[in-house]
Formats: sequence, C-alpha cells, structure tokens
Amino acid sequence: MENELKLVGGAMVTLSLATSAMIVVPFLQLKDVPAPAALAPYTSEQLRGREVYLANGCIACHTQQPSSTGAGRADGARGWGRPSVAADYHYDSPPLLGTMRTGPDLFNIGVRQPSADWHLGHLYQPRAYVADSIMPGYPFLFELKPEGAVGKSDKVVALPGGTVPPGKVVVATPQALDLVAYLIGLRHTYPVVEQASAAGATGQAPLRVTLASVSTAPSNPFGAVTSSQSTSSPPAPRAPGAQASHDDPLASP
Repeated sequence: MENELKLVGGAMVTLSLATSAMIVVPFLQLKDVPAPAALAPYTSEQLRGREVYLANGCIACHTQQPSSTGAGRADGARGWGRPSVAADYHYDSPPLLGTMRTGPDLFNIGVRQPSADWHLGHLYQPRAYVADSIMPGYPFLFELKPEGAVGKSDKVVALPGGTVPPGKVVVATPQALDLVAYLIGLRHTYPVVEQASAAGATGQAPLRVTLASVSTAPSNPFGAVTSSQSTSSPPAPRAPGAQASHDDPLASP
C-alpha cells in the first residue's frame, strides 16, 4: 500500500509540474500582452468567414503560423513573412494555428492575394487557377443560375472559360463572401516587438523589433512574400505560363 501511495503521489507531482510548465506559466506570461496598434479587430463579416473557415476544415491543410525554423527551411526564406508572435493572435479565440501544410501558410494571404474575385473563383474551382492543385472545390458555397435570373444584389464570380456550362453563371453565397473577407483580412505587415531567444545578462530576455513589410504579389499568391527589409536578391521570375502549386508549401515564386 505504501508503494501505491508513493506512485500516485509521484504521478500527481509530475502532472502538476507539467501542467504548470505547459499551461500556467505561458498563460501568466501572455495574458496581458496587448494587441499591436496596427492590428484591427475582425469585422462581423470576417468573424462569420472565420466560422466558415473552421466549418469547412481549412485548418486541416493550412497553417497561420510562419516560423523561423521548419523542415530544413525557414518560412521567411519561403517568402511567407516574419515569424508570428503571441500578440498577432490577440483577437483570435482560439488561434487557428493549424498543424499541417498540405497548402501554404495563410498568415499573410490577404497581402499575397488581395483580389476577392480571385479567391471566389479559386474556392469554386481551384484547378482553374492552379493546374496541379489537390485542393477540393467548394461549389456548395455558390449557386449556379441562368444568366437571366441574376439579381441586382448577386455577386457573379468571374471564371475562366469552360468552367461553367453555357448560359449559366456562378453566384457567390453570403458564406463564400464572408470566407473571402476573412482571407483577405489576414494581413500581418506591421512591425512587432518580440522576445529574443537568448537572455541578457540580467536574466531577462532582451527585446527586438521584427519588421514585416510585405509586398503584394497577386499573380503568385501561393509563392513568396517579399519583405522590403530583406537584403537578399529578389527571386527569379517564373517562366511564362508556369504556376505555383497551391498544394506545395515549399513552392518557390
């Protein structure tokens, strides 16, 4: 019986220490972190779009957390922007960090591709925009209507030829418009203050400012995001007719 009590007691102590290290301490460190001044709260439309993003499992294939390390290559080198910090998720509850990158990181997709028309068309039929994409289409977020039945308030999606049957048009539903509003709103181009990895002589981690100025690249939304602070040479232009694969997270511009 004595051994059983020691075993239970040791397990409880171990669990308490692990909980404190993984949950309590980070919570106390981050609970009062303010939102960056340039980070705006989500609009009601974007909040609805965030729910559509969750409901359709977008988080299963996309992350929203660029990092300074990765699978042999930092995300900054891939062109996805600076590493994210806790303050970036001030208005996210919960943060949609994601765990897999079947598709690219979307932390700055609103900068890489600011066109609502492009996003709507890509959601309806991804392969009409990225030939080798394995992303599923979401036609249930749209309505197929006869050309003569389009209402004044309908948002008709401009699609490449051959995507829609003759005499028909694709109209975006409110859910599709909300989702696109959310995606376009994913912009984190402001400078942030973050803790450096090494502690200073006082034992306190010194602070540094990370700049994240991102240029718009609408012709290649799933490729690189170019930082104006970068000292490296710009990427070589893509060959005519070539496309970056939506599904290759390591795709170069």
